[in-house]
Amino acid sequence: MGCTKLISFLVLGLGCMALGAYQAESPTIYLIGDSTCADKSVDSYPETGWGTPFKYFFDGVPVENHAKNGRSTKSFLEEGLWEKVKERLKPNDYVFIQFGHNDEVPTKVGRYTTPEEYRNNLSRYIQETRGHGSFPVLLTPVTRRSFEEGKLKNTHEQYAQLVRDVANELNVPLIDMTKKSMDLVESWGEEKSELLYLHLEQGEHPNYPNGSEDNTHFNELGARKMAQLVLEGIRSSDMKLKSFIVNQSK
Repeated sequence: MGCTKLISFLVLGLGCMALGAYQAESPTIYLIGDSTCADKSVDSYPETGWGTPFKYFFDGVPVENHAKNGRSTKSFLEEGLWEKVKERLKPNDYVFIQFGHNDEVPTKVGRYTTPEEYRNNLSRYIQETRGHGSFPVLLTPVTRRSFEEGKLKNTHEQYAQLVRDVANELNVPLIDMTKKSMDLVESWGEEKSELLYLHLEQGEHPNYPNGSEDNTHFNELGARKMAQLVLEGIRSSDMKLKSFIVNQSK
């Protein structure tokens, strides 16, 4: 082999090795959770889960949103949705876990979980994620817009604390979305915060001809604001994932 060809071969080989190393280091982010995070069908807009705008915050890192409307830690497991995520996991991927809205309501048959079941299910997600060499991240549930005498109520108090407890016990990164979202909604106030949720006048949108007064689900603005809070949590953490944030210095 001539000298020139040898050099070209070595350069090509080193380039392929570098590309392979970059690809190996680039994680995939998986989102699992309920309707407050989920992508929506066209006929549901402007209802938007925070996982939809969240996808655009990263450079070279795909975000797969597996969150589904109406799911709890229990039903997500029983319906095989978690198995579909697990079979795709590889080392250094991330799994963002946010449940609670459906787990905490006793009337939601097939979805309600007792506090003990909720803790156990969260622990299972964490252990099985780690079993694939991936990194779990826990999120407390985002707030409902529920004001009483001008003060925002914490409707997730018990189940949010359970998430904090599990994160502490199992040494898992935590993004306290209950606190972050409550602070945001309170700062906007009772009247203005309607602009973050799915509030529509009658006839305002063809998908909701009778209007909407939904204080759980977000519109596009609210979803983006919530996604920004998740991003804020990543930036303030020790997660290596933050190195993939677009314009992370801003």
